[in-house]
Amino acid sequence: RVLILQFIKGGQTYGELAALNNLPATKTTGKIVIKQCGKGFTRAKGATDNERHKIAAAAALDCAKQAITSGEWDMIILDEINYAVKFGLIEGNAPTELLAMRSPTLHLVFTGRDATADLIAQADLVTEMKCVKHPFANGVAAQAGIEF
Repeated sequence: RVLILQFIKGGQTYGELAALNNLPATKTTGKIVIKQCGKGFTRAKGATDNERHKIAAAAALDCAKQAITSGEWDMIILDEINYAVKFGLIEGNAPTELLAMRSPTLHLVFTGRDATADLIAQADLVTEMKCVKHPFANGVAAQAGIEF
């Protein structure tokens, strides 16, 4: 039983939603559930529309707390929560507080670049992905089915 909470994405269809909707575990058993909690992409701290993003991120954080303590899930993926911290939408200690709430049998996954040093120190496994080359650098816009 997997829950994916998207902290940034919302309000539009993304490639992962289409892919998940084609999996038998999603269609027939509800063993994979994805919830868009965000208001869409935001770029940085201090953006003019950050207040609505902060409200959505706070609600996503509350949803994560409830899910983590519910015992309903084997894995919870907090998609782009590290960006929510980086962009100032939630407090930097929120991810480590969530990590402390989990049961020993719950797999808790945090995604997004630039995880805090505290989260890295407390996590069981840390993987860093970095872009080596991307078409965006050559002026190619985000592509449907690839980036979203």
